[in-house]
Formats: sequence, structure tokens, C-alpha cells
Amino acid sequence: MFSDPTGVEYLNSFALVNYIPEPLAGFLDSLRTELVPDCFLRAHVSILPPRPIQAPPEKAWTQLREAALGLEPIDIELDSVEIFPVSAVIYIAIGRGSEQLKHMHDVFNAGPLKFDERFSFQPHITLAQGLTPDQVDELSEVARRRWREYKGSRIVRVATITFVQNTKWHGWVDLAETVLGREVEKAPDLVLA
Repeated sequence: MFSDPTGVEYLNSFALVNYIPEPLAGFLDSLRTELVPDCFLRAHVSILPPRPIQAPPEKAWTQLREAALGLEPIDIELDSVEIFPVSAVIYIAIGRGSEQLKHMHDVFNAGPLKFDERFSFQPHITLAQGLTPDQVDELSEVARRRWREYKGSRIVRVATITFVQNTKWHGWVDLAETVLGREVEKAPDLVLA
């Protein structure tokens, strides 16, 4: 763990995400806050779930940018509200595009970012976690009802990736973002806060 001059303590916990665009993001953020009032994360699909890395973040970012050259943007479709039984996480499953996201995960899960995850990678958007069994039943029904009420598009274009790092008290911080495909060559270098 290290800190910057503002006192933010950075943890050795990194992830790779694709943020959901508006207007769907606003709906999902509002739903997450309804289910878990103290949750302030932006709606996203994790491509690499949180993990420690065994190299400087700059080296990991260089690897991510190089790997992103060989991947093209994809469209994914958000499906139904589900529950991971072991962890009691309420989430929205990814239907179409799930296999492509798994492929992206496998490409990026290498070198300094290689990590043997506790569960096999399942593309999803987390809505609520850290719940008691009673809360899971009640809140999953709320989530399903709200998701049925949503009338906007459920298709998301995954064209950018954002490298993020966890902090002790301030949540996740965006370190860098780049696009998938050949446009990655024009993306900026990583600048740590």
C-alpha cells in the first residue's frame, strides 16, 4: 500500500472495466443505490475482476494497451437479474456477447495481471452484494421488477477499457482508459494520480 500527497492510500487491488454509457448507466446506478444505499460505484462490466498485481501499474498498463490492439469492440446484451448462490451477489447477466467478454478476460489475464480467481469468470453487472439471506430474496425481487420496467436499450457497446485501482477509503480510482482495436495506438500513457 502506498499513498499520494493528498493522503489517498492505494491498495494492491486492480481491475479492468468497461463503464456502461447513459442512459442505461443512470438507471443502473439508481437501481444499485436503491438496493444498497451506500453504494456509489459507477455501473460497469468487469473484464478483469479485482486482483493484486506483481509489477508496477505502468508495466501492467503497457501490457493491457498492447493486448487491446488485437481486440475489436463488441456489442453485449444485458439479460435477466440473477443471483450468484455462493456469494449472494445480485447481478444482471450478460446474454449475447458473453463469450466475447470471456475471450477478452482470457487475453488480458496474463503477465503481471495473471490471477487465479476464486470463481470462474462470468460476465455480469453487479447490482448488490454483501447482503444477508433475507435481503437477497427481498432485493432480488425489487431488482427484477425494476429491470422489467426499464424500457430503454439493453445493448451496450464495449469499445473502451478502463484500468482502475482500489483505495483504502476513497473507493476505486480510474488510472487510464483506452479503446479496443487499432485506435489504441493513439491512446494516452498511464498517469498515476
